[in-house]
Amino acid sequence: MANEDEFPPSSSGEDEGGPVKSFLDHLEDLRWVLIKTVAAIVLGMTICLVIAPMIVQILGRPLAQSGLDVKLNPLGPMGGFVIYMKVATYGGVGLALPFVGFFIGSFIFPALKPKERKYFLWALGIGGGLFLAGVALCYFFMLNICLQGISQMNSWLGFSTDLWRAEEYFSFVLLFMLGMGLSFEVPVIILTLVRIGLIPHEWLVKGRSYFIIANVLLCSIITPDALSTILMVLPVQILMEICILISKYWERQKRIAEARAAEQPKD
Repeated sequence: MANEDEFPPSSSGEDEGGPVKSFLDHLEDLRWVLIKTVAAIVLGMTICLVIAPMIVQILGRPLAQSGLDVKLNPLGPMGGFVIYMKVATYGGVGLALPFVGFFIGSFIFPALKPKERKYFLWALGIGGGLFLAGVALCYFFMLNICLQGISQMNSWLGFSTDLWRAEEYFSFVLLFMLGMGLSFEVPVIILTLVRIGLIPHEWLVKGRSYFIIANVLLCSIITPDALSTILMVLPVQILMEICILISKYWERQKRIAEARAAEQPKD
């Protein structure tokens, strides 16, 4: 099981990782990571089961603040139970994500080189902040626009918009928020891979068009409808363009450092 004893500072230089373990030791560590991950999700689900009414009220606020005259009703005998379990499942996973990230990090951290450890910790912190930023952006801004757009489309098609299925509404909100948070993680992952040298800077510039296609496909899979897909694609693409600018800056700084090193006289 991974613990603090597995995080000793490297004494062999920048090019060496942590202590070498046998294959069975790695399997044992992985087993404990899986056990702790499942335990964290179960604990998060249990907490959400207890506070489910409060979570339902919070998730219903975007609809109330949108100004739409819409009522939510579970149209079926099992509707309330389905909502209860969905709230517990998505909420439990959301609560467990920081701990799951820590558990996974404790598994791979000892094998990283000192420089890679620094980048990993940086990515973990920034990634967590971006995940919360994506969820907040979805909850406070995008949901309002998306709900109004969906209601107007239903009215334009001649459908009644005064009654929605509660199960579908909460599934839509939960998937949209979770998908928005996860999509904000992609730029952090890419920048980390660029920083440690697994992805060259030129790949980002030349592959911009391919990433746009991949971005649209990924967002269309995560989000439940076309309008939310469009709303998700735009900020993710903006973040990707920022990644390209950052990678260009890193590449320029690297070339400057190499030029200065070449100009220094050799002893």
